[in-house]
Parts: sequence; C-alpha cells; structure tokens
Amino acid sequence: MQLQPRRVKFRKSHRGKMKGKASAGTQLNFGEYGLLTQESSWITSNQIEATRITIVRALGHEGRLWIRIFPDKPVSKKPLETRMGKGKGDTAFWVAPVRRGRMLFELGGVDERKAKRAFVLASHKLPVKTKMVCAGASTI
Repeated sequence: MQLQPRRVKFRKSHRGKMKGKASAGTQLNFGEYGLLTQESSWITSNQIEATRITIVRALGHEGRLWIRIFPDKPVSKKPLETRMGKGKGDTAFWVAPVRRGRMLFELGGVDERKAKRAFVLASHKLPVKTKMVCAGASTI
C-alpha cells in the first residue's frame, strides 16, 4: 500500500526549504508514547509504510498506532539517460517534508518497554534521528 493523495491541486511542486523547527504536530495528541524527529528531512511513503509494518510486528497487533505525517508533496524525476532540458520530469514518488521536533508516530495501549522496543526498531527504517517521548514524563 503506497500512501499518496487521491487528488492534488498542482501536479508538480518546488523543493522548498527545510530550515527551522516544526510549528505544528509537536505534542502527543492521541497515545501515551510518541516518536519525535530530531532532524529535518523528506520521508517517503515507502519509508512510512516500512516503519508502520515494523511497529505493528514488534507490538504483536496489540495497542493502537497513529501515523502523524502524510506524504503530500510530489517529487519529480527525469528518466535515466535523458538529456538536459525539455521540462520538469514526471512525479516519481511522494514525500512528507518533516522538520525537527515533529511527532511522526504515536502508540497507545501498550506498556513502555514494548513501545520503546517498537520505536527502536522503527527508527532504523527512517532517514532521521528520532527520540521516544512519554505522555507522563519528559523525553526518554
């Protein structure tokens, strides 16, 4: 299953800037544990899906998982061995632009040890440094 929007207003977009901190989506809103990013990056739909599968397998289908990011930015790419010019390439994949401080995933209904194990395994699938945060305490 590939995450991508059903329809978009514009087929192609500019690359944009990745500087600064996230202004929204920085707090725990749904679960007791969250995976918070410490770097800015693009996270592709394939990386999000691989992370989701890893978390679900680590939890053994117990608890609840919330995905707090969605890949809504198209990234275009020209075909291999194509000469320069002749316009912008077609959409190759979709990304979620993530700034540092953004909550990526949340977990609820599991104990802290299982959540930590799931997030450690999940962090290996992501291109950014992450840390686990807890609803009751400060960052872990």
